[in-house]
Amino acid sequence: MQTELSQQLGIEHAVFGFTPFPAVAAAISRAGGLGVLGAVRYSTPDDLARDLDWMQEHTDGKPYGLDVVMPATKVEGVTEADVEAMIPAGHRRFVAETLARYGVPELPDGEASGWRITGWMEEVARSQLDVAFDYPVKLLASALGPPPADVVRRAHDHGMLVAALAGSARHAAHHVAAGIDVVVAQGYEAGGHTGEIATMVLTPELVRAVAPLPVLAAGGIGSGEQIAAGLALGAQGVWLGSIWLTTEEAELNSPALTAKLLAAGSGDTVRSRALTGKPARQLRTAWTDAWDDPAGPGTLPMPLQGLLVAEAVSRVQRYEAEPLLGTPVGQIVGRMTARRSVQAVFDDLTTGFEHALDRLERIAGRAAATDTGTGTGTGTDTGTSTDT
Repeated sequence: MQTELSQQLGIEHAVFGFTPFPAVAAAISRAGGLGVLGAVRYSTPDDLARDLDWMQEHTDGKPYGLDVVMPATKVEGVTEADVEAMIPAGHRRFVAETLARYGVPELPDGEASGWRITGWMEEVARSQLDVAFDYPVKLLASALGPPPADVVRRAHDHGMLVAALAGSARHAAHHVAAGIDVVVAQGYEAGGHTGEIATMVLTPELVRAVAPLPVLAAGGIGSGEQIAAGLALGAQGVWLGSIWLTTEEAELNSPALTAKLLAAGSGDTVRSRALTGKPARQLRTAWTDAWDDPAGPGTLPMPLQGLLVAEAVSRVQRYEAEPLLGTPVGQIVGRMTARRSVQAVFDDLTTGFEHALDRLERIAGRAAATDTGTGTGTGTDTGTSTDT
């Protein structure tokens, strides 16, 4: 699965795997793709440095990337306490009542409550980049659009390509103007924050809009046949995230959540603002239903919603409150039916890709034979060998 972009990065397959787990990212790189480690969960630069040290030791010299979160609008002079004070009391009551309805216990004294606003602030991302620039990171990705111009320049000075996710041609044009090297076409089917345009429509639209920059297709992709489709649409690779959640290397630390993912079908996700305040595709649960119910108070804008529900999400996860338990995941969850190693996933992707190309070559061979008058066009491959 080679393209110009994969050759430029020195990877065997044009598969870019986003994950919050270092073991998964390293395994993706060892399997021939580009593992991209998500940095938003790291509370300190030292924590990130520790895991990048581990990546260095476990990627067998293969390239890898890093994904940071840098908000488009910089807010200065605002503390987390200031933001906390903006959350209405009625919303806090709604959270407490929902947790009580399902019997979710309080966290033990002194236990941290997971997601914090600090992970989404620019100064945190910059401190993470200060660490990342000490490592041979090949790709710097930004989940919330292009990073500031000085960050792009600094990444380029360190030999990094810079990628950013886009959900529309308008977003992609902004990325090009910001000096981005790779645009990720994040389709509606994807897990996490998404726009409203499906991958099949979005990918060729962005390929045309940003040419000659390379585009990665993302959203609803979890098979080799779908990778072939993405490349046929003009993409130079695919960006996969959800498919790694049920791999053996993933550190979900929740048997109940893993079981829910393995049992879910492609119709069991919902695009909801319940987690962060922005539309994000995730498993549909009693939690998302409660927030999407018109009788409820409605969600708050980012970052208020994420800060409001941080402790609640931690409690649900710690005690594995099954009706409320969920995670960001795309519609490809319907293909995630068994725990497999990252290498096994790659083996399936490459086999499916080869089968797709074989089918297309047979079709092309029949068409060529018909056009030249050397065949009937009814299924005899008289003019083309599948070995070419």
